[in-house]
Amino acid sequence: MQTAKVFKNGRSQAIRLPKDFRVEADEVYLKKTPEGFLVITRDPWEIFFEGIRELSDGFLAGGRTQPALDKRKPLR
Repeated sequence: MQTAKVFKNGRSQAIRLPKDFRVEADEVYLKKTPEGFLVITRDPWEIFFEGIRELSDGFLAGGRTQPALDKRKPLR
């Protein structure tokens, strides 16, 4: 795992990314997580739609097979 330097840039905080982590973008998306944060260089929805475009035209055309529901005692 590599590390990066954190520094102040005026009234903002910045991170100096190592050369291997340079991005070809003017803007990135940030997501805060309990463990820290995630930097995404592309719109997360674009990644989702790109994945959908890769599905075949017949994807789920015949429906989907799913096991029967388990019979359980009701919760009280």
